[in-house]
Amino acid sequence: MHDLVIRGGTVVDGSGGTPFVADVAVDGDRIVAVGENLGAGREEIDAAGKIVTPGFVDVHTHYDGQATWDAEMAPSSWHGVTTVVMGNCGVGFAPAKPDRHDWLISLMEGVEDIPGTALAEGMSWDWETFPEYMDALEKLPRTVDVACHVPHGAVRAYVLGDREKPGAIPTDDDIAEMSRIVEEGVRAGALGFSTSRTVLHKSIDGELVPGTTATAEELIAIGRAMGRVGYGVFEMASDMKREWNEFQWMGDLSRETGLPVTFAALQSIAKELPLEEQIAEMRKQNATGANIVAQIALRGNGIIMAWQGTVHPFRFKPAWNEIIDLSWEQQLAKLKDPAFKARMIEEENIWPESDIIDFLKVVALGWPVQFEMDPDFNYEPRMDESIMARAVAAGVTPSEYAYDLLMKDDGKGFIYFPILNYRDGNLNFLEDLQASDDTVNSLSDGGAHCGTICDAASPTFMLQHWVRDRKGHRIALEHAVKRQCRDTALLYGLEDRGVLAPGYLADLNVIDMDALKLGKPWLAFDLPAGGKRLLQKADGYVATVKSGVVTFKGGAMQGPTPGGVIRGPQRVEMAMAAE
Repeated sequence: MHDLVIRGGTVVDGSGGTPFVADVAVDGDRIVAVGENLGAGREEIDAAGKIVTPGFVDVHTHYDGQATWDAEMAPSSWHGVTTVVMGNCGVGFAPAKPDRHDWLISLMEGVEDIPGTALAEGMSWDWETFPEYMDALEKLPRTVDVACHVPHGAVRAYVLGDREKPGAIPTDDDIAEMSRIVEEGVRAGALGFSTSRTVLHKSIDGELVPGTTATAEELIAIGRAMGRVGYGVFEMASDMKREWNEFQWMGDLSRETGLPVTFAALQSIAKELPLEEQIAEMRKQNATGANIVAQIALRGNGIIMAWQGTVHPFRFKPAWNEIIDLSWEQQLAKLKDPAFKARMIEEENIWPESDIIDFLKVVALGWPVQFEMDPDFNYEPRMDESIMARAVAAGVTPSEYAYDLLMKDDGKGFIYFPILNYRDGNLNFLEDLQASDDTVNSLSDGGAHCGTICDAASPTFMLQHWVRDRKGHRIALEHAVKRQCRDTALLYGLEDRGVLAPGYLADLNVIDMDALKLGKPWLAFDLPAGGKRLLQKADGYVATVKSGVVTFKGGAMQGPTPGGVIRGPQRVEMAMAAE
């Protein structure tokens, strides 16, 4: 008798092959059979009329703090994700000298909008080195497997100490020590190294993140450290400034070490190279032996604006700044006052000094590219659905329409503002990229941007929008699943998952495609110290299985926490799968 049998579902096995109806049998943490009329299971799940997929592998998350205190790992775990890779964009919490804890928290808070108070209260800091951090992660069981990058910001702060300032130039000895630390971290099990080179990433104090102005020599030296170990992914977010010639050194590093280099490929106001040119430059390097992979998002990277969120269109009004420090109950009372409303709508914005002032002005005045989040909101909205268009139709000013929109549901209305990846007013540019072997679906930022973004639901959006509902070009179900399972797993050397076949890790989802639907986001205040975060659930997830154990049914956590810490590439099990 098998431990678990998922009975009669349409198996979308992650290989990209045609779906087929079959049973899936599990013993221990492994799939042991996929076929018809398999024997009974101690536990069975009726999957008739449902699809059965591998667990989703999300390679771009920021659960570095949350993973030390939270076993559920929401919201990613609510959307069929069974493996997360964290420590992206050069930010994380190891290595960490005791006097740099607050500094690292301020860096994460500024870059990833994770409440610093939550991090300060939630983390135990019972580590200093990166290997000790991985040991600390193993103390808490969870619903998903976690894997790590060694983050550039923490490494630089550890080595340079008080010398780590914007524009700091490390010595040769500094670079050698950083390389040693990265090598040590990868040998301890990290799957790669990450850095950030974009002006959009700043600490809570407004300072550019470490690594923004790092030289190619520093970055290549660190990459060589992974090369000495023999594995590891070099991950980067960058403004792609032309004078940095990023693709040349990325290509040189990949060719020299044989390792993959991956970067966030976006339509971005901060990037000098248009997305089309980024992809062309990548392919030019790959044609000469490099292995550079573009991480692409599946929808516009959108700020969700709300009164209680991190940002909203009235953030720079004098009237708002009069009430910014009040409790929510006091703020709401003021916002309901017609006289206060009239004053805030009529006031001129007072702009802060900032090198991203043009972006801030679009936040406050970008009515043609901001959208009301209706109950059945489509994350590929048309321009004639914008706040500007709806305000004109309603015969009111955009400011008044937006104010009333935010006041819905007793002050809990949302506005969607796709700041990245929505230059054309649609997602058509992603159609070809999703068919390319040199791109992976990514950039969910799970666990981050708690008060502004909720893209951890990307796997659900992929199935609901790109596979089932999108008007125009769609993606075949089997291709979409391969993109979010096998392709992401292989990039990071996780060859033991992402496919439903004997010998592979028993990470699975049972999904009702007809019922699949993203829920309305909401702001929860459930992080340590009452920290806020945007959350979003979904209907349609019948069950999620991690390492052979049912972790979620109907979207509800069942209690077991079979997830662990991934240390290094997972290749041993391939021999079992091939036998």
